[in-house]
Amino acid sequence: MTTMTTIGSTVTAAFLGSFVEVVEAFTIILAVGLSRGWKPAFVGTGLALLVLAALVLVFGPLISLIPLQLMQFVIGTLLILFGMRWLRKAILRTSGFIPLHDEDQAFTTESDLLKRQSTDRRADFLAASAAFKAVLLEGVEVVFIVIAVGAGRGLMVYASLGALAACLLVILVGLAVHRPLSRVPENTLKFTVGLMLSTFGVFWVGEGLGVDWPGADLALLAIFAIFTLVALAAVQWLRQLTPTTARAS
Repeated sequence: MTTMTTIGSTVTAAFLGSFVEVVEAFTIILAVGLSRGWKPAFVGTGLALLVLAALVLVFGPLISLIPLQLMQFVIGTLLILFGMRWLRKAILRTSGFIPLHDEDQAFTTESDLLKRQSTDRRADFLAASAAFKAVLLEGVEVVFIVIAVGAGRGLMVYASLGALAACLLVILVGLAVHRPLSRVPENTLKFTVGLMLSTFGVFWVGEGLGVDWPGADLALLAIFAIFTLVALAAVQWLRQLTPTTARAS
């Protein structure tokens, strides 16, 4: 039986994961729009959205043909791999081993590249291609997140609503401020999403193997707490190994 715990965690995971991906895509779209013009930005974005829609229409119905336990096991395994990748990077960034992702720097880098290409006869094509690749790559991850957190319990609608809310929020805020959303605590969001995706992964794998979780869906909270404690302990341990100068930079 689906509970509010499952629905709430599904919507939250889809929203936060999608928010991070859409922010990164919006940075490139904004760089294209301001540097080369909004026509190539919109063309590239529109084509990418069409490709994403086609992928969903083609592969979406196939999900219902997969036995539930097999789907939970496969998706759970992918979620663990995907979530741990995000969590690993977030832990390394929080501890100072690798630098934080900077949307302003990404915007500047992309803008400089587009300006250098402005004398090329293919400038508009290259600009549209940049927007297309950004939206397609980040969009594929959004689709994966929605399917992964929503398909295991038939919560695709809730996961889709979370992702849609994230997209609308980024677009509205981005158009209002007309600049990269660099103040978004991206690493904190990735840290949280990594924890949530890993939690869902362990839960779905368990269900796929026939595990009867104590407390049913409430086990999600316990798994999340364990992952959080281990991740925070890893951050503290790595900070002791990281030189102070590296953390300051």
